Amino acid sequence: MSDVTFQISIPADNDGYCLLQCPTCGEFFKLMPDDFEDDGVLEIRCPACGLADDSYITDDVVDLAMAITQNYAMDLIHNEFKKLERQFKSGLMTFDAGKKPDPEPETPIRAGIEALSITNFPCCKRNAKIKPLLQITGCYCPFCGVKNYEVE
Repeated sequence: MSDVTFQISIPADNDGYCLLQCPTCGEFFKLMPDDFEDDGVLEIRCPACGLADDSYITDDVVDLAMAITQNYAMDLIHNEFKKLERQFKSGLMTFDAGKKPDPEPETPIRAGIEALSITNFPCCKRNAKIKPLLQITGCYCPFCGVKNYEVE
């Protein structure tokens, strides 16, 4: 069996930022794709809790990936059953593959939450979109983890 690869595009908002979600605290924030793909950034940290994680993929992306893979797997299984149906069409034993299962809906990903504002982090000279409340109370730099109380 060959390896199968699916590519899911995560849309950016009008300013070019992509939505991310902290798996620890659930906070949403946005970064530029160039920033989180930059080799100079060792890890991304949540602006709210300051913790680093391996993945900040939102639930919408996970749900879409699960639906795509489930639909693909069900198609493969149904095709194999159809082969068995043809193989045992006549003879003492017969096999009926039945009807093809209904596919799971593959809901497209939206750019999402627009109530975030662009914040400048002078420590790394980069920007991110965070909740305005975090700008007031202080937040962590998503690129270096420094707690910053005077974000712009």
